[in-house]
Amino acid sequence: MNSILVTGKSGRMGQAVIAAVEENPDTEVAATHDVGEDLAAAIAKADTVIDFTIHSFTRELLRAALESDTRLVIGTTGHTDDERAAIVEASKQLPIVFAPNFSVGVNTLFWLTRKAAQVLGQDRFDIEVTEMHHRHKIDAPSGTARRLLEILNEETGTSYEDDVKHGRFGITGARTRKEIGMHTLRGGDVVGDHTVMFAADGERVELTHKASSRMTFAAGATQAAAWLADKPAGLYDMQDVLGLT
Repeated sequence: MNSILVTGKSGRMGQAVIAAVEENPDTEVAATHDVGEDLAAAIAKADTVIDFTIHSFTRELLRAALESDTRLVIGTTGHTDDERAAIVEASKQLPIVFAPNFSVGVNTLFWLTRKAAQVLGQDRFDIEVTEMHHRHKIDAPSGTARRLLEILNEETGTSYEDDVKHGRFGITGARTRKEIGMHTLRGGDVVGDHTVMFAADGERVELTHKASSRMTFAAGATQAAAWLADKPAGLYDMQDVLGLT
């Protein structure tokens, strides 16, 4: 049985993860943690941590996990480049699943986006990405949208820094061939909507995923924790868990 520490236990994702861990026959909740509580004591009880909290907590979590030799599943988004680098460094000693989205459907969207970009390209098709989340989300674009853009950049030979346009305002001029549009919406209680659009003269292809429950992410993270049980140190993502790589 894989014993799990769930961080952010009072948050909406924390509650969903606790429910998902309890439902999975291969996992059990060994401990929980919230702000102000003893992380070292909690992590000592667990084989694996599932974390969906806030990016500024990641360094503290990495230090505790390294000291206790505890596996990590990190679903938190909005990390800085330095924080991402710290995760990569920790993965040299620990098995870590670090993914922008743990939904099986979204990871299928990642796979489909890569295949569509390979087939359609940018010679005829203009590419746009949209995402919408609830009013409380603090980072933009979402980690899922950022990963979609990374996939598109990889397959089209474009750059996130130079070719991704975050919204448009004023007299922008004609769209450039390499341009990829990124549009972020926030409002209500939307769990997460993502669309990748390939638009050409006379036709348009849209790939869309809409999440209506946080349990989709929580169940995927729990699946990742169970999968990680016999893995050596290294950095993995949900594509590895699902065998989509």
